[in-house]
Amino acid sequence: MAPPAALPWLLGGPPVEIGPEPFEDHVRRLGPCPAGGTDLLSTLRSIGIRGRGGARFPAWRKWRAVRERSDGRAVVLANGAEGEPASWKDRVLMVMRPHLVLDGAELAADTVGATEVVLYVGRELTDARQALERAIAERGGRRWGRRRVRLVTAPPRYVAGEETAAVRFVDGGPARPTFRPPRPFERGVRGRPTLVQNVETLALVALLARFGPTWYRTVGTSSAPGPLLVTATGAVRRPGVYEVPHGISLGQVLAIAEPAGPMAGILLGGYFGAWVTPARAESVVLDDEALAESGLGLGCGVVVALPEEACPLMETARILDFLAHESARQCGPCERGLPALAGVAYRLASGQGGADEVKLLQRWAGQLRGGRGACKHPDGAVALLTSALDAFPEHVRLHLRTGACPAVRSASWLPFPPPGEGWR
Repeated sequence: MAPPAALPWLLGGPPVEIGPEPFEDHVRRLGPCPAGGTDLLSTLRSIGIRGRGGARFPAWRKWRAVRERSDGRAVVLANGAEGEPASWKDRVLMVMRPHLVLDGAELAADTVGATEVVLYVGRELTDARQALERAIAERGGRRWGRRRVRLVTAPPRYVAGEETAAVRFVDGGPARPTFRPPRPFERGVRGRPTLVQNVETLALVALLARFGPTWYRTVGTSSAPGPLLVTATGAVRRPGVYEVPHGISLGQVLAIAEPAGPMAGILLGGYFGAWVTPARAESVVLDDEALAESGLGLGCGVVVALPEEACPLMETARILDFLAHESARQCGPCERGLPALAGVAYRLASGQGGADEVKLLQRWAGQLRGGRGACKHPDGAVALLTSALDAFPEHVRLHLRTGACPAVRSASWLPFPPPGEGWR
């Protein structure tokens, strides 16, 4: 099928103000959804689409692993939990283009041999859940032939979107990551091979299946073709979700969002991401391979501009404190290590620490990293802390020399939801 004259992409077409795109308009704009199968899996491998939930794992590897183990009763879990406080992109996508997400889920189910699709959507994303419910009804209800579709409300916890936590919750347990194999592709929902895939990834597959790899490569880079959704927020005049091509620079993304003034730093990738100095923004290219070479990552596509009057050390301490409270509290690195890190980071940011605190943070960071927890929660927190110490040495020296700067008393420029409830 030939693509329409105007590139459709993820958010192409009618603006968000009109709400969810009806099924008839969706089909009229993009055409019917083709079937999945081995050809689609080969295309996924040739294109190299990576998961958009944060880990950036190659999608085709997950699909192939589930397909190889499926006896025709596998499960597809479309992950729209979006527990990252600074990200809105999954919410916007599910609200605007619910049928594109459902198309991707159907294609995945065809390809891996699944009889069930689970839509796993964050509790606070009420508008997204309503849009998906309406879209399911427009497609004939919760039975797609022999396939069953159901929507599960994810709890408001940061780790609830981790794939083993999602499977555990769907099966009636707490939304906590599991400690050891089997992984979901081996034994997931109700013991069946399960493909856990972010909703943006599924929506991209729905476009790729329609228009093919040549069209998909019309934007992006050779190593990372196609578009991506980024959430730009913080001290910008035009906060929002933007669809941009891979290969765009961080500076270009910020120019689109229009910084409100000079910046102290930029948070890239979310609360498991890293700090980037304004001086590096133009040279940081949003391409997985290029970012990996410089020790950075796209994560879930978050870009937060921190104004010059803010304190990046205090913002880092606040994130560490949030991550400590949001951990599953089922292993030592999270239960004891993260609160300790947050406490020392607060002391340093508030001017109560000395050189010993800096050395302590560096030593503990080294001890906590390397997959010592049940999931990547400690590793993500440590990566953020290490990036702050590397990116802002002048702030560290200032706090050691003169104590707290005035900015530590100001409100945070980062979003922090209320503390998570229990473990359901």
